[in-house]
Amino acid sequence: MERVTRLASQRAVVIFSKSTCCMSHTIKTLFYDLGVNPTVHELDEEPRAGKEIEKALIRPTHGSGRGGHGGDGCGDASADGCGSAGGGGSGGASGGGDGSQ
Repeated sequence: MERVTRLASQRAVVIFSKSTCCMSHTIKTLFYDLGVNPTVHELDEEPRAGKEIEKALIRPTHGSGRGGHGGDGCGDASADGCGSAGGGGSGGASGGGDGSQ
């Protein structure tokens, strides 16, 4: 969890994502279109660290029994390959830092 906190505090907008996730792509596009330059961590492109970060993101917000986006059809088993990173992860943004970019 310390690693997630450190990564999230380095920039004003941090996105924990999976490169194959449709929701993550949409969120990243939205931020870029708004002129925001977020730091993006593609969890599936960081084999070992990505799994650890994903587990840490699932823990604090796992109250509903589901990680990721919840019931939006973006689970690990979906046909479109749209993975779930849980918590503020996959497609989620995390505010941090001092607001500067």
